[in-house]
Amino acid sequence: MAERPLNATAASLLGFLHEGSKTGWDLVVTAQERIGKFWSITTSQVYRELAAMERAGLIEAGERGARERKPYTLTEDGRRAFSEWIERDPGPENIRYPMLLTVAFGAHLPPERLAEMLDSHRAAHERQLAEYERDAVVHGSNRFAMATLDFGIVYERAVLEWFDRVGNRLGKESR
Repeated sequence: MAERPLNATAASLLGFLHEGSKTGWDLVVTAQERIGKFWSITTSQVYRELAAMERAGLIEAGERGARERKPYTLTEDGRRAFSEWIERDPGPENIRYPMLLTVAFGAHLPPERLAEMLDSHRAAHERQLAEYERDAVVHGSNRFAMATLDFGIVYERAVLEWFDRVGNRLGKESR
């Protein structure tokens, strides 16, 4: 890893390992729960990164435990690599929203099918907003969790506003 900069997925795993030893499965679950709504990490990525980070000396594997799972612990090199990564500017974001791609080519869909998709996605965003708002009550004392949740809440509200606008722009048959 020293030859190439730490990628965001590996850095995320190192960040979670700051909290203590975790197995690969623990890291998968932690990532899904804590950052899965805004950063996708697959199970295969977790295990691939763990193997690479172990080879690079950023983490150490412990003795296999229950279900043959190995706990991983952060090394000093891993702490340094994470520290260097977290100090870097995160760079620009890239909007990758599949519904926008569908809408961009919406002329190729029957209007009622597009309307079904828009309604389905709107409902999903309404549910997500409600979940974020519930989470905000639970995590209200954790300022970092709240900063992330605030983004999620504002994002979901903006997407719901967009659904209103797109419905007005495309007409009732496409809402």
